Amino acid sequence: MRTSRRIELKRYKHPILLPNSDNWWESKAVFNPGAIYDDGKFFLLYRAVGEYENYISRFGLAISEDGFNFKRVSKVPVFEGKEWYDRGGCEDARIVKMEGKFYITYASLPRSPAEVGPIKEILQKLKEDIYYPRLHVPSYTALLTSYDLMEFERYGVITPLEIDDRDGILFPEKINGKYVLLHRPTEWIGENYGTSRPSIWIRFSRDLRKWYGDKLLLKPEFKWEMRKIGGGPPPLKTDEGWLMFYHGVDENFVYRVGVAMLDSRNPTKVIARLPYPVLEPKETYEKYGDIPNVVFPTGNIVIDDDILVYYGAADKVCCVATINLDELLGELLRYSTL
Repeated sequence: MRTSRRIELKRYKHPILLPNSDNWWESKAVFNPGAIYDDGKFFLLYRAVGEYENYISRFGLAISEDGFNFKRVSKVPVFEGKEWYDRGGCEDARIVKMEGKFYITYASLPRSPAEVGPIKEILQKLKEDIYYPRLHVPSYTALLTSYDLMEFERYGVITPLEIDDRDGILFPEKINGKYVLLHRPTEWIGENYGTSRPSIWIRFSRDLRKWYGDKLLLKPEFKWEMRKIGGGPPPLKTDEGWLMFYHGVDENFVYRVGVAMLDSRNPTKVIARLPYPVLEPKETYEKYGDIPNVVFPTGNIVIDDDILVYYGAADKVCCVATINLDELLGELLRYSTL
């Protein structure tokens, strides 16, 4: 019989990256950082906003020796949108390393939020009413490669052009000779798709350009994720399977972090899923910011026996929380579907 004991991520004592008034492009908000550990250092490719009139996001880079204390590496963005598919902004990077180089997926906006609706007015109203309707800005998932996270080569859009599709996340290695991508196509709902809410799908490619085999992977099942779910950081390979953090949004627009496990050889198969979140907005910086009540995971790194989960809080600051890997796996497998 399952007990009522719950495990949760343990927050670091304060946010690890704050807006920087010295650089205009990151003066208002820095959040949702992609993260990776390489050559003895921790890298954050973070989303930055410098003004609310257009609310165009760019990427900055910060580096750390210990995973908690980060230093910015540039006074200018390391990447910003210039093509038709990302001129409206670059958001929510996820990073993996394969074949000697970094692969970065991100949400690419063909139009800025200001071209879709009165973003500055909406942000102000959210400070007065946390339930005020959000602005939905259509986006795609695009792909970059890099050897140093300072210079990038574009691959372009890798999700369908006819729909809004974000939270694209590559697995950190090929499976059965194929690249594997998680994504969240917003319009794929209804009887024909097997889900009534935006959900997490999986797809495959041999060359990162032609994708096929789209399959529904996870859909909202619990009250805390009934509005929609989407991917988090890249899945982590463990002896038990692919460990996957994701985000869920409830009917009151509260974002939380969930966990699932996928089969190591067949990632279309979900073998375990926690029925409760392991992180939810509790601290002031998570409950109040530009978008209230948000914890949004975008990076994870395993160091020794712990997982460091990097996340954006209230679309305002970058944070990190930790959890023991074995403890999490043990709890997750109590909910195995096998």
